[in-house]
Amino acid sequence: MPEPEEGTPKPGHFLSGGEPAPGSRPLTLKTAQPAGLGRARSTAYDDSSMRRKARPLPTEPGTTSEYSGPPTAPLTRAPLPPLTGTRRVGGSRPSGWHSNPSRSGAQFTSEPAPAAPPRQYSRPVIAGLSILVVVMLTAATIGGFKLVNSYGVQRPLSQPSVKKSEAPLPVPPNPTVTVTAPVVPDVIRLRFNEIYSAGKVATVACKEPAIKPNSQSAILRYYRALLPCLNNAWAPVLKKSGYPFRAPKVVLQTNQTTSATCTGQENVAFYCPGDESIYVSWKKDLKYYKDEPLAARVWMIDTMAHEYGHHVQNLTEMLTAAWSREGWEKAPAEKLEWRRRTELQASCFGAAFLGANKQALGLTGRKLELWEWETQHSGDEYNPKKIRDHGSRKNHWLWSEPAFKSTDLKLCNTFTAAPAKVS
Repeated sequence: MPEPEEGTPKPGHFLSGGEPAPGSRPLTLKTAQPAGLGRARSTAYDDSSMRRKARPLPTEPGTTSEYSGPPTAPLTRAPLPPLTGTRRVGGSRPSGWHSNPSRSGAQFTSEPAPAAPPRQYSRPVIAGLSILVVVMLTAATIGGFKLVNSYGVQRPLSQPSVKKSEAPLPVPPNPTVTVTAPVVPDVIRLRFNEIYSAGKVATVACKEPAIKPNSQSAILRYYRALLPCLNNAWAPVLKKSGYPFRAPKVVLQTNQTTSATCTGQENVAFYCPGDESIYVSWKKDLKYYKDEPLAARVWMIDTMAHEYGHHVQNLTEMLTAAWSREGWEKAPAEKLEWRRRTELQASCFGAAFLGANKQALGLTGRKLELWEWETQHSGDEYNPKKIRDHGSRKNHWLWSEPAFKSTDLKLCNTFTAAPAKVS
């Protein structure tokens, strides 16, 4: 081992000047040490004396150890020769020795480490970041609209969802234009209807059915056999007037007085415009036929002609207009007057048909006399309820006789007549 140079303190000595080094303390030994250092020993790790089992340090403060103390402290800033054969994590230790550790207290504090203060940003930095965020949101919105437009939707609340580059949809054909006819007042339709200028009722080749109405089924067949004669006579008149023609149905009235859409009196024939049907009463006809067969057949022909007159009113829209005027009236007397005008016109239409086809139906001689008598004795005077809704027997003859003789429909305008003629 080389000898130290002159002027360099030796281990265990004090610094020059006779004063200990600052921050150092004298070493105290339990046993006296020889004055000389003795023979130097090797400090190699392989030395058997260094492999002795390490003993634990005292665990309580104030206890004595079997070790006499730490070795002589080296001088300040004196270089330490590295130990061969060992590896110390983190490099060499600082120079100098430390006192024995005290384990009486906790090794770590229970208080958490103080939190770092929040980072403060200057106003220019905050303003710049805000502007950057706004720019990014605006760019994202514009990109979203462009993406939507790429799928063919452009302002779906105001424009059709079709791209301009696509071929236009085929143009549908022009819709059917419905022209609404001008509304004709009820009074005008009733007083100036085209049926009045149609002329006379046509004379057709027909005859009275050769059916004895002596049963319920026979009565129905008798009325239905009369229907083609009436259809053929009225069809050309309606076409000339500019109205469509439709043949009515003939229904046999049963005990129920109510049809699908109309209500009539029991054992009394009536016309229903809802289903365009003539409801005939078979019980009354059967009783009449058993008493007076010839008069019963004349009565049945006249009844069929009268109810068909209501069908003509329905086809010319006069029936609807007359019921409309009746419905608007508030006084019962005015309502009944409109009803009488309607019923007297139906009798007039029936008489015009019978006059045009009197030869075919055999209304001559005794049968003609029976028709005249029955017409003169048909009116409200014979109504058991005394309801004045069909006209007096006098006025029935007033309208039926001229129409039977002339067969001209212009004589059947009951809606321009004086109230006395429709009483």
